[in-house]
Amino acid sequence: MLVTETLLPATRPADAPPQRRGGVLAVGLVLGGALSVQFGSALAALLFPRTGVAGAVTLRLTISAVLLLIVCRPRLRGYDRSAWLAAGAFGLALAGMNSLFYQAIERIPLGPTVTLEVLGPLALSVFTARRLASWCWAGLALAGVALLGQGGFDRLNPAGVAFAFGAGAMWAAYIVLSARVGGRFPGADGLALALTLAALVTLPLGIVDGGAVLLDPEVLALGTALAVLASGLPYTLELLALRRMPTATFAVLMSLGPAIATLAGWLVLRQALTLLECAAIVLVIAASIGAVRVRAAVAAPPARQ
Repeated sequence: MLVTETLLPATRPADAPPQRRGGVLAVGLVLGGALSVQFGSALAALLFPRTGVAGAVTLRLTISAVLLLIVCRPRLRGYDRSAWLAAGAFGLALAGMNSLFYQAIERIPLGPTVTLEVLGPLALSVFTARRLASWCWAGLALAGVALLGQGGFDRLNPAGVAFAFGAGAMWAAYIVLSARVGGRFPGADGLALALTLAALVTLPLGIVDGGAVLLDPEVLALGTALAVLASGLPYTLELLALRRMPTATFAVLMSLGPAIATLAGWLVLRQALTLLECAAIVLVIAASIGAVRVRAAVAAPPARQ
C-alpha cells in the first residue's frame, strides 16, 4: 500500500500524466510494489518483539515522513481551511490504518489480515458503483469471510479479526480522503503533510511502547528498511505503473494483495494456512477483482453511436 497498504486508482496524484498502456513492464511494476508492501509488513512483524507494535508503527511513519518531506519539500502557505482539514483527516486515517493493521498482524497471520482488510475498499467500490453485479461480488466476498470463519475465528484471535476489519474501514476512509487531498495539494505535498501528522499522532504511544530501543542503530536500520519497503519503493513503482496502464487494470492487479501477503507470511514468518483458509482468500480476491471491473465499466464513457 502506498504509505499504508495499497495505492488504489482514486489516490493518484492530481497532476499525474495521462495513462499509457504498458504491458509486461507495467505489470511487473505493480507486482513489485505489492511484493514490497507485503514483505515490508512481514518485516514489521519481526520488529514487534523488540519495539512493540506501536513502536514499529512510529518507526515506519516517522522515517517515511522524514524521507517524503526531504523529497517533496512541501510549501505550507497558500492553502485554505478546507485543504488543511482534508490533510488533517487524511493524516488521522493514515495513523489509524497503520496502527490497526499492525495490531492485527501481531495476532493473526498476514494473509487473513490483508484478506479481511481489503473488505473496506471492496465495500467502498460496491457502494459507489450501485449496481446489482457489485452486490453479487460483495456476496461472494462475504462467502469467503464465512469460509475463513469455518476454521474458527477463535483460531485467528477475535481481537486480531476486529483490528483487521477496523484497518479495512480506515483504508476506505484513506481512499476517499486521499482523493480530496490530491485535488487540493500539488504532487505528493498533501501526502507528505498528512504523513507527518500521522507520525506525530503515533509518536507518544510509540515512545511508551518502544522506549530507548527505537534509537538503537540496528532497530533504526530495520525501521528504515521497513519505511522503504512499505512506503517509498511501492509508492514509486505504483506511480510508474499508473503511467503505463489503465487504472482499472492496476486495481485488478492490486486485488492480488491477500495472495501476496499469504506468500510473504509463509516465507518470512512461517505462517502456514489450511486449504479452507486459502480457498476463502481466493474467493475474496475474486470478489475484489469482479467489483473493480464492474466499477470500471460504470465509470467508462458510453460508446459513440
